[in-house]
Amino acid sequence: MKVLLIKDVKDLGKKGELKEVKDGYGQNFLIGKGYALLATHEVLKKYESAQRKKAEEDALELANLHTIEKELATLKLTIRRKLGANGSLFGAVTKDEIAHELQEQHHIILDKKSIEIDNPIKMTGDFSILVKLGHGIHATLALNIIGE
Repeated sequence: MKVLLIKDVKDLGKKGELKEVKDGYGQNFLIGKGYALLATHEVLKKYESAQRKKAEEDALELANLHTIEKELATLKLTIRRKLGANGSLFGAVTKDEIAHELQEQHHIILDKKSIEIDNPIKMTGDFSILVKLGHGIHATLALNIIGE
Protein backbone atom coordinates (compact mmCIF):
# COMPACT_ATOMS: atom_id res chain seq x y z
CA MET A 1 0.00 0.00 0.00
CA LYS A 2 1.21 3.51 -0.79
CA VAL A 3 0.99 6.20 1.89
CA LEU A 4 1.80 9.90 2.03
CA LEU A 5 3.61 10.77 5.26
CA ILE A 6 2.14 13.82 6.98
CA LYS A 7 4.59 13.65 9.91
CA ASP A 8 8.20 12.49 10.21
CA VAL A 9 8.38 8.78 11.07
CA LYS A 10 11.59 7.38 12.50
CA ASP A 11 13.23 4.72 10.29
CA LEU A 12 10.68 5.29 7.51
CA GLY A 13 10.83 8.82 6.11
CA LYS A 14 10.12 12.51 6.39
CA LYS A 15 6.92 14.50 6.02
CA GLY A 16 5.73 14.73 2.42
CA GLU A 17 7.36 11.53 1.17
CA LEU A 18 5.48 8.74 -0.61
CA LYS A 19 6.28 5.30 0.81
CA GLU A 20 5.31 1.76 -0.07
CA VAL A 21 4.54 -0.12 3.17
CA LYS A 22 2.82 -3.34 4.17
CA ASP A 23 -0.96 -3.11 4.47
CA GLY A 24 -1.17 -3.81 8.21
CA TYR A 25 1.61 -1.36 9.14
CA GLY A 26 0.14 1.33 6.92
CA GLN A 27 -3.48 0.91 7.96
CA ASN A 28 -3.09 0.15 11.66
CA PHE A 29 -0.07 2.20 12.67
CA LEU A 30 0.63 4.98 10.16
CA ILE A 31 -2.92 5.93 9.21
CA GLY A 32 -4.38 4.90 12.57
CA LYS A 33 -1.99 7.11 14.56
CA GLY A 34 -2.23 10.04 12.11
CA TYR A 35 1.28 9.77 10.66
CA ALA A 36 0.15 9.18 7.08
CA LEU A 37 -2.73 9.28 4.62
CA LEU A 38 -3.63 6.71 2.01
CA ALA A 39 -1.96 7.93 -1.19
CA THR A 40 -4.99 8.40 -3.44
CA HIS A 41 -5.00 10.74 -6.42
CA GLU A 42 -7.13 13.32 -4.54
CA VAL A 43 -4.89 13.30 -1.46
CA LEU A 44 -1.75 13.78 -3.57
CA LYS A 45 -3.34 16.62 -5.54
CA LYS A 46 -4.50 18.35 -2.36
CA TYR A 47 -1.04 17.99 -0.79
CA GLU A 48 0.71 19.40 -3.87
CA SER A 49 -1.62 22.40 -4.01
CA ALA A 50 -1.04 23.07 -0.30
CA GLN A 51 2.73 22.95 -0.89
CA ARG A 52 2.46 25.41 -3.80
CA LYS A 53 0.33 27.76 -1.69
CA LYS A 54 2.84 27.59 1.18
CA ALA A 55 5.73 28.32 -1.22
CA GLU A 56 3.89 31.36 -2.60
CA GLU A 57 3.20 32.66 0.93
CA ASP A 58 6.86 32.18 1.87
CA ALA A 59 8.00 34.06 -1.23
CA LEU A 60 5.62 36.93 -0.43
CA GLU A 61 6.83 37.07 3.17
CA LEU A 62 10.48 37.16 2.03
CA ALA A 63 9.71 40.00 -0.38
CA ASN A 64 8.03 41.96 2.45
CA LEU A 65 11.01 41.37 4.74
CA HIS A 66 13.45 42.60 2.07
CA THR A 67 11.30 45.73 1.62
CA ILE A 68 11.37 46.41 5.38
CA GLU A 69 15.13 45.79 5.40
CA LYS A 70 15.66 48.46 2.71
CA GLU A 71 13.38 50.92 4.52
CA LEU A 72 15.22 50.47 7.82
CA ALA A 73 18.58 50.98 6.12
CA THR A 74 17.53 54.37 4.70
CA LEU A 75 15.71 55.92 7.64
CA LYS A 76 16.93 57.52 10.86
CA LEU A 77 14.82 57.15 14.00
CA THR A 78 14.89 60.05 16.47
CA ILE A 79 13.86 59.64 20.10
CA ARG A 80 13.58 62.62 22.48
CA ARG A 81 14.17 61.98 26.19
CA LYS A 82 14.54 64.11 29.29
CA LEU A 83 18.03 64.57 30.68
CA GLY A 84 19.15 64.46 34.27
CA ALA A 85 21.34 67.03 36.01
CA ASN A 86 24.56 65.35 34.88
CA GLY A 87 23.49 65.23 31.20
CA SER A 88 22.59 61.54 31.06
CA LEU A 89 19.16 60.06 30.40
CA PHE A 90 16.67 59.08 33.07
CA GLY A 91 16.77 55.31 32.63
CA ALA A 92 17.75 53.53 29.43
CA VAL A 93 16.11 53.54 26.01
CA THR A 94 14.35 50.17 25.74
CA LYS A 95 13.55 47.88 22.82
CA ASP A 96 9.86 48.51 23.46
CA GLU A 97 10.40 52.26 23.15
CA ILE A 98 12.30 51.85 19.88
CA ALA A 99 9.57 49.61 18.42
CA HIS A 100 6.86 52.07 19.52
CA GLU A 101 8.65 55.11 18.06
CA LEU A 102 9.32 53.25 14.82
CA GLN A 103 5.61 52.56 14.50
CA GLU A 104 4.63 56.14 15.43
CA GLN A 105 7.14 57.95 13.22
CA HIS A 106 7.52 55.64 10.20
CA HIS A 107 4.53 53.24 10.41
CA ILE A 108 6.78 50.17 10.51
CA ILE A 109 5.54 47.51 12.91
CA LEU A 110 8.26 45.36 14.49
CA ASP A 111 8.23 43.02 17.43
CA LYS A 112 10.45 44.30 20.24
CA LYS A 113 12.07 40.85 20.42
CA SER A 114 13.56 41.35 16.96
CA ILE A 115 15.53 44.43 18.09
CA GLU A 116 19.04 43.71 19.38
CA ILE A 117 20.73 46.17 21.77
CA ASP A 118 24.23 45.19 22.90
CA ASN A 119 24.60 47.70 25.75
CA PRO A 120 21.87 49.73 27.44
CA ILE A 121 21.49 53.15 25.80
CA LYS A 122 21.83 55.67 28.63
CA MET A 123 23.23 58.73 26.84
CA THR A 124 22.42 60.99 23.92
CA GLY A 125 23.99 60.51 20.51
CA ASP A 126 23.83 58.34 17.41
CA PHE A 127 23.58 54.57 17.67
CA SER A 128 23.41 51.66 15.25
CA ILE A 129 20.82 49.02 16.19
CA LEU A 130 20.64 45.51 14.73
CA VAL A 131 17.15 44.28 13.78
CA LYS A 132 16.57 40.58 13.09
CA LEU A 133 13.61 40.33 10.73
CA GLY A 134 13.52 36.55 10.35
CA HIS A 135 14.53 34.06 7.64
CA GLY A 136 18.16 35.13 8.17
CA ILE A 137 17.48 38.74 7.15
CA HIS A 138 19.14 41.41 9.31
CA ALA A 139 18.85 45.18 9.03
CA THR A 140 20.67 48.05 10.69
CA LEU A 141 18.65 50.93 12.11
CA ALA A 142 20.19 54.36 12.68
CA LEU A 143 19.00 55.70 16.04
CA ASN A 144 19.47 59.27 17.27
CA ILE A 145 18.80 60.08 20.94
CA ILE A 146 18.18 63.76 21.64
CA GLY A 147 18.05 65.19 25.15
CA GLU A 148 15.55 67.85 26.24
